[in-house]
This record gives sequence, structure tokens and C-alpha cells, in this order.
Amino acid sequence: MKFTAAILTSVLAASALVSAAPLERRAKTKMMSKTTRLDASGAIYFITNEPDENMIIAASINADGTLNLDRAVAAGGRGAHGKADGPDALFSQGAIKANKKGKVLATVNAGSNTVSLFSIDPNTPTNINQIGDVASSEGEFPMSLAFNSDGSRLCVLNGGAVNGVICYNVDKKTGLNVIPNTLRPLGLNQTTPATGPAGTASQIIFSEDDKQLIASVKGIPPTPGFLAVWDVGSDGSLSPDFKKISPAKDGVLPFSMTIIPGKDAILATDAGLGFDIFDFKDSNKSSAVKIDGQVATCWSSRSQKTGNFYLTDIGTATVTEVHVDDDLKGSIVQQYPQLPGSATIDNDIATVRGQDFLYVLAPNATAVDVLLLDSPGSAKKISSLDISGPTKAAGITINPNNLQGMTTFSK
Repeated sequence: MKFTAAILTSVLAASALVSAAPLERRAKTKMMSKTTRLDASGAIYFITNEPDENMIIAASINADGTLNLDRAVAAGGRGAHGKADGPDALFSQGAIKANKKGKVLATVNAGSNTVSLFSIDPNTPTNINQIGDVASSEGEFPMSLAFNSDGSRLCVLNGGAVNGVICYNVDKKTGLNVIPNTLRPLGLNQTTPATGPAGTASQIIFSEDDKQLIASVKGIPPTPGFLAVWDVGSDGSLSPDFKKISPAKDGVLPFSMTIIPGKDAILATDAGLGFDIFDFKDSNKSSAVKIDGQVATCWSSRSQKTGNFYLTDIGTATVTEVHVDDDLKGSIVQQYPQLPGSATIDNDIATVRGQDFLYVLAPNATAVDVLLLDSPGSAKKISSLDISGPTKAAGITINPNNLQGMTTFSK
């Protein structure tokens, strides 16, 4: 065949279009709704974390904050359960994370030592598509993820025998690409799967200005845990060694971490006490605050509308609302008991039409509790989404002990 200039130009143009197209792929999907909600205000996501196949469960958020189960999407790997009984299989917060600015979603596959990246359709947020291939976590038992502010970088925390962190550039076409000089060890004496909850890593987050990467590690009483803090370079690289920050007196098991805006400080749940406040500017302002009657307060999120933090306790199935004042003094505002024995774990908050809603994964009830955060001290449970019925009807395996994660995306 003789190529004319016109034909060659057409071929090259077509080739350019193919190479420019995102390497998205339709992952195996099982629908739990006959119709996809095209008017959804957002979505929530959590993972089945099953050892045979990890699936992402996606539910649409309605205008009133309630939920509709929509679909389950193959995460591209296997789940795992740490060496302990019951729910909270990964001993962590942030096993699945969404980023609104980047319109991306990432999940760990703890049994495969991989991380998967998905695009989020902002018009239909439960419609997610895998971008590129799964990426190695470069460690064992990945348990927590963190996007930077604009979703252009992603870091993962490994908590198994090979533990530490590594970061990736997020490419909307090819997926996750390792950033040089980000593979950093934590040096924990752990197993794969991890043995816990005490003595395990917990969560990874970026600081408010994206200039630090922070991982939380639980202690083994009476030895306290710590936060590991790496400086982040302009190219995304991490400082060679981390700075170790211990909690204030009586703090022992720092778990989840939630930024205290504008304060260069973090509220961390503490399963041995209640919660810790870490002041990065002045350690004398750091504190450990007791929650009377708590059993294992481990997960947290913050409402922009109320300005308060919401902590969940797996042992008492209670949501505790906490206020932190300008002097970084923490106090308990109110407590909201949920269904006894429901084992409230991961939570996250979404803003829908000017209202904030708290979504709490309750694995022992195979449900997601929905609380309206109308004003400080007045959280109100408005509904509970059943997981077991729709997933069973769709042929999706659900084990309450394996369910993990909670992240939200709102329009």
C-alpha cells in the first residue's frame, strides 16, 4: 500500500488520539440497583476486603443525605484480615480515599500488596473506572492512603513485616507512577498480615499545606505510640528520615488523624484513652483527653459546618462529638449511641446542599449509619443503609469482620 501525505497524516492523528486517551478499563461490576441515580448529590465508598477478591461498594447520596446502594466494582486485588478477631481488619483509617479536586479514588488491596486508582464520574459518582494497572505498594499489608490537596499525588502506608511509606504521581492517563526518593521505612517489628491492634501503623495523611507526610503508629502499652513526620520536597520526594513525635502524657495508641484547620495541629483518636491533640508548633500545648467509658475510640472526621470532630468507638458503638478551641483545648460536646453491638468503625463527612452528613460503617449490623450534623451538639441519626440484603441478591460476598473504609465524594 502506498502512503500518501494525507493518509500518513490521518494515521498519525489517529495514533495521537489513542496515545492521549486515558488507559481506563471497565472493572468487573455488579449492580445493586436497577437504575443508576443520575441526580445523585455524591457517593460513599467502602471495601469488602475479602481475601478472594476485594470489591469497592459504591452508594449514591440523595439530596436529603440518605443513601442508595448502586454497584460493587472489582478493586483489582485481594483483601486481608490482620491477626486479631472481629471487625477492623486493617487496624486503620483511610483504606479507601476519594479526592474531589482530582476526581479520583484509590483503594488498598491488603492481601495483594497493591494499590488501585479509579476515575470518578462527577455527574454519576458511583460510576468509577480503573486507571492504568494496579501498582505495587512496595511493602506488605497496605492499610491506608492519602491524596495531597489537589489529588496529583498519592501515598500509601504499609503495615506488615515490610512496613513504611511510598508515594506516586497520579496520572489520569496511565495511573500511578512511583515518585523517586519516597520509599521510606518505619522500622516496626511486625508480621504479614499485621498483628494488632496494638503496635500497628494506623493512618497516613498530608499536612494542611502538603509540605509534610504524617503516619500514625499505635503503641504497645505502656509504651506509647508516635507520629512519623517526613518533609515533602517540591518534587514530591520525602526527607530521608522521619521526625518522631510522641503524644502528651497518658496518650498511648494514636490511631486516626484529622487536621485542625489553621493550627498546624492534629486531632488523633486514641484507643487507650479517647483522643490526643498534637501541636506541631508548641509541644506544650499537646494534650491527651479522656473519654469516660470509651472502649476503643479509633476513627474521626471533621464537619466544616459545625466546626467539630466526630469520633467513633467500635466497642461502645458510640459517636462522640468533640470541640477544639483556639488554644487547642479539646472538650466533649455530646455523645450519640448507635445500635448496640454494631461496631461503629470508619466514618467520613459529606456536604450536600449546604448540610453536613456523617456516614459511619457499622459492620456488625452490615449497615451504614447516616447522621445529620445540623448544628453543634445536635447530631441526629436519620437513616441506616442495609448492606447485606442488596449485596447478597447481587452475589457479592460480605463478611462483617472484613468490611473496612469509608470515604465520600460530593458534587
